Amino acid sequence: MKITATEALCGKRLDLAVSELAEVTRSAAQSLIESEQVKVNGKKASKSYKVAAGDEIEYSIPEPQPYDVIPQNIPIDIIHEDDDIIVVNKPKGMVVHPAAGNPDGTLVNALLYHCGERLSGIGGVMRPGIVHRIDKDTSGLLVVAKNDFAHNFLSEEIKEHKVSRIYHAVACGRFKEAEGTVDAPIGRHMTDRKKMAVYKTTEHAREAITHFRVEEEYNGFTRLCLELETGRTHQIRVHMAFRGHPLLGDTVYGGGHSKFERQNAELLSGQCLHAKELILTHPRSGEMMRFESPLPEYFTLITEKLGRL
Repeated sequence: MKITATEALCGKRLDLAVSELAEVTRSAAQSLIESEQVKVNGKKASKSYKVAAGDEIEYSIPEPQPYDVIPQNIPIDIIHEDDDIIVVNKPKGMVVHPAAGNPDGTLVNALLYHCGERLSGIGGVMRPGIVHRIDKDTSGLLVVAKNDFAHNFLSEEIKEHKVSRIYHAVACGRFKEAEGTVDAPIGRHMTDRKKMAVYKTTEHAREAITHFRVEEEYNGFTRLCLELETGRTHQIRVHMAFRGHPLLGDTVYGGGHSKFERQNAELLSGQCLHAKELILTHPRSGEMMRFESPLPEYFTLITEKLGRL
């Protein structure tokens, strides 16, 4: 890909600019730069190079290597499947793709067993078919691409905010407003690289927008319906914590400290967050498709207990 840098990229480090342009992580962008897969004005440049308006940024992503992830016969809840996409209802506790500390037992291992090699290769060796993902302790819907055509189409739809991803969650505290929007850039935490954080500008972060609506109030807690306009890592969790309302059970971002959470820690085991609805355009037919997943048992048990407080 060859792109002329716009004013929006002017002044940004090259690794950050490539990360945004190529829709890859910043570390992946740095690897591309270090392996000379990125050129600026026809020449190699350092990752710290500050992009100037009008720069010609050229980058290439190497062809995916053959899969070396082991297919595993793990049951998965398939909501829909055709020649182009699979929509899966992921259970809480399942990791989406292999990574350090989770080499197997993931959704990708299960999909490889179910689909064989009929998955998009764009995600690379470790993430075949994965267009977007949800956290290990978040349950619910995600769409997987079975070929590169579908993957490219869905990635562009997500980039242009044309895929609706609607979540239900329980947050700590009571909200002053019945609905609202959190518009706050999110980037990697400066000191804890496993966490994300809100920043005042997009210099070290990317635009992040979450819409929320109060569904039900309890004694000290609130059930929410949330819709992502963007899809940053941990976005809902970070935005709700930023507003002073960490998700129930989310010890990473400030939850898990109330008496109720301590008493129900085993039932919660992480944030109370469920990807409930997914609305997308089918990449081949152009049909608008809507999928819905019922709230999982742990979620309904928690809300029932909250209702009795």
